[in-house]
Amino acid sequence: MTTDSYTQEVERWHAARIARLTAPDGWLSLVGLEWLQPGVNRIGSAADNDLVLAKVPTRLGTVEWAEDGTLTIALDPASGATIDGLPAMQARLVDDSLADPTIVGFGSVSFIAIDRGGRKGLRVRDTEAPTRTQFAGIERFPVDPAWRIVADWQPLDPPFQLATGTVIGTIENYPAPGKAVFERDGQRFELYPVVEVPGDTRLFLIFADRTSGKETYGAARFLYADMPGDGRIVLDFNRAYNPPCAFTPYATCPLAPSENRLDLRVAAGELKYRQHP
Repeated sequence: MTTDSYTQEVERWHAARIARLTAPDGWLSLVGLEWLQPGVNRIGSAADNDLVLAKVPTRLGTVEWAEDGTLTIALDPASGATIDGLPAMQARLVDDSLADPTIVGFGSVSFIAIDRGGRKGLRVRDTEAPTRTQFAGIERFPVDPAWRIVADWQPLDPPFQLATGTVIGTIENYPAPGKAVFERDGQRFELYPVVEVPGDTRLFLIFADRTSGKETYGAARFLYADMPGDGRIVLDFNRAYNPPCAFTPYATCPLAPSENRLDLRVAAGELKYRQHP
């Protein structure tokens, strides 16, 4: 592949990345993360609700967190809200641990339930959120084919359990089926890609480097890689990108684990988002 065709390929990937980010249900539409309490939680725009959401009716309804861990939503008949696009009044609220969580909507606002280590909450989106409507684009390092690194793959059996902290203080354990080993500037480096979700066909990298907190987002950058073959794995750092927490305080991003903190300046991929507070 020529340098020009490689650059064009990365640019196409970046355009698709921006399209996902700016989509109506993309990360830029997040406007709230409200944690539920066991029992009945009243939801609406009035100040006396347990969870106060802007741009919804005074009394939207209730979400009940039962002793068996299930969530049930009951909408106020006068709310005009929908459940999965239909005018139903009550339903089990499926959280994002499954592929198709239940979506409750009212006008430009919607929410789903999330589960983070046993904590349950509502992730709220607004298609008219300023973070989406005023998105300023993402600056990047110039595309450099030298940062497409073909690393040696060293499988681990059983997989290494990579303990990964999150911005909300929880710990997630991801299985790392091996480690990527490469040399740069005469030094040897290792990274542990993980299986993000069982059955994934790609590996996921959460890493930090000497640009983190300076030129790039401090907590981590993300990168996906195809499954290794013939003892090699391709790490294309030109496709390293900012996590959702770089754009919104309402995400629950993982932080770079100590094993994936490189003593190396990775001058590739996305730079720090200028509108991040």
